[in-house]
Amino acid sequence: MPDVDVALEGRLAEDTALLIEAVREAGALALSLFRTDVRNWIKGKSSPVSEADLAVNDLLARRLRSATPNYGWLSEESADDPARLARPRVWIVDPIDGTRSYLAGQEDWSVSVGLVEGDAPLLGAVFAPVTGELFFAARGEGARRNDAPIRAAAGARLDPGRIVGPKPLVQRLGEALEPGPLHPRIGSLALKICRAAEGRLDAAFAGGHSHDWDLAAADLIVHEAGGTMTSLSGEAVVYNRPEVKHEPLVAAGRERHARIVAHFRRSPPV
Repeated sequence: MPDVDVALEGRLAEDTALLIEAVREAGALALSLFRTDVRNWIKGKSSPVSEADLAVNDLLARRLRSATPNYGWLSEESADDPARLARPRVWIVDPIDGTRSYLAGQEDWSVSVGLVEGDAPLLGAVFAPVTGELFFAARGEGARRNDAPIRAAAGARLDPGRIVGPKPLVQRLGEALEPGPLHPRIGSLALKICRAAEGRLDAAFAGGHSHDWDLAAADLIVHEAGGTMTSLSGEAVVYNRPEVKHEPLVAAGRERHARIVAHFRRSPPV
C-alpha cells in the first residue's frame, strides 16, 4: 500500500468540496444530454458507451485532475495508467453508471466518484441527477443523502422484494429467502448499493463483473451508513490494484449481511 503523505491530511475539506461540486456539475452535463440522440456504441464484448459517458468523463478529469495533480486516476472511460498504483490517493470514476438505463431513457443511472487512499475509500459521492439525490460519505463521518443522515436497514429477514441483484445469485439464497417476487432491476450498481445504504433495500448483490469504478464510492457510503459490503465469503473489497475486477459481492446492514455470508459459506455459488 502506498504511504500516505502527512501533507495530504489537511486536504480532506478541500477534496470534499471539490468532489461534491464536480459530481454535481457532471450530473448536470449528463442530464442535459439525457433523452437526446447521443451517439452510442458497444465496447468490448457487450458494454455500451456513449458520447455522454465520454463528455462527463472529460469534465470530471478536467475538474479533479487539474486540482489534484499528485493524485492517481482510474476511470471506466480512460486508459488505465499503472502510475496510479504508486499514488497515495486515487480518484476512481464511473462517469455514467448504468449506461444502458441512461440510453433507454430510464431514471436509474448515476455519476459515481470515489477517492481512495491506499487501498480503501476515503470519500465517496454517488449522484442520481434525474431524482436530484446526492449520496455522500467521508471515512469516519457517516453517510448522508442530500445532507440528511442515512442508515442501512436493521434485521436479518430476507425478503426478495427488498433485495436486488442478478436473479440466479439472489435465488441461491434458497430456503433462507422468503416467498415473493424479486425486486425490479436497478441499472446503476452504485445506486443499488446506495439504496441499501439508505434502507430502501435490505441487500444489494453485485455479480462477478463489477469493477473498482462501480463500487468504490458506494462501498464507503454503505459502510458509513452502518452496513457493510464484502465478497460472498466475507472478504473485504480492496481497491487500486493492478486487477480492478471483482468477484460477486453483497452489501447490506450488518445483521442481514452476516446471515447472507453465513449462507454462502455453507452453500457457495458454483
